[in-house]
Amino acid sequence: MNPFVLNEWYVAAWGTEVSSDPLARTICGDPIVFFRGESGSVTALADRCVHRCYPLSLGKVKGDVIECGYHGFTYDCSGTCVSVPGQTNIPRTARVKSYPVIEQGPWIWVWVGEPEKAASVEVPSHDWLQDNKWRWIGNLAHISCRSGLLVDNLMDLSHESYLHAGFIGTPEVAATPIESSVDHEAGIVRVDRHMQNVECPPFYSKSSGISGRIDRWQDIEYRPPCLYVLHSRVAPTGVIPNPDGSDPEAIHMKILYAVTPETENSTWDFYAVARDFSVEDDWVSEFLTEMQDTVVRQDVDALNVLEKVIESEGEKVRELSIRIDAGGLAARHMLKKMRER
Repeated sequence: MNPFVLNEWYVAAWGTEVSSDPLARTICGDPIVFFRGESGSVTALADRCVHRCYPLSLGKVKGDVIECGYHGFTYDCSGTCVSVPGQTNIPRTARVKSYPVIEQGPWIWVWVGEPEKAASVEVPSHDWLQDNKWRWIGNLAHISCRSGLLVDNLMDLSHESYLHAGFIGTPEVAATPIESSVDHEAGIVRVDRHMQNVECPPFYSKSSGISGRIDRWQDIEYRPPCLYVLHSRVAPTGVIPNPDGSDPEAIHMKILYAVTPETENSTWDFYAVARDFSVEDDWVSEFLTEMQDTVVRQDVDALNVLEKVIESEGEKVRELSIRIDAGGLAARHMLKKMRER
């Protein structure tokens, strides 16, 4: 079985990472070079020159083409070689693989599967990163673990009570039961946890100014294999949304993770936090950046340890699952089915 789900869109980079300086990034085991030509559009090519397999990412972008830094083989945006040293005729096989790529909002998405299928699959919605009513912060982490471990981590937020205590975790997170479901038609796994009259952790109290006891909702939507969204609602205890859906006394955050496998045992973690309050307040953005980066580092440290345990113990590893694992187990099942296609 292929270790990756290939015929899907994955986030490959933040748009700000890609320029006329080539960017090397491995996605689902494929070394890829990303660059912007004079037109400003993004190109993604296999990061290996056909001549001696030298990485194109170590070359130079000239206009809308990229020149290999070893012997000067030059490729256009389709991957076709347009120039070779010392001769005018170019071998018919002198081309590298090109990858469908879409720049949408702050993210650059790449398709590593069968190119002809890319047009029929939409990039997962991440509107909060493109809507001026929301302000967001974001970053990138590299994790030395298989992507499934990050998905497990995100689907079971009870670990907030322990790993992230003092930041986003309080005892009530682990103590509150979940409700999980699978929307097979939409391809989404959902996990909901609604906490009533609970402690407000610093992540929310310091960013929003809400004090005292709160009602806290954590509604997860995971669209395998790539995009995870945590719909977070925090309000003073007893406040409920209006019948028309408006919710002016509450604050809302959308916490997004784009889970992109690098190799079988390493993962790119693109994360963002969007908010609908204090959108003009730079201090809130700075605070949330510091807090979210800290929380992600805690996850990274834990997942790196877990990967080493699994690699060293192999088949001796045994798991015990409980009710809070329902969403994570559903996600595992869906990913397995997608890999088998």
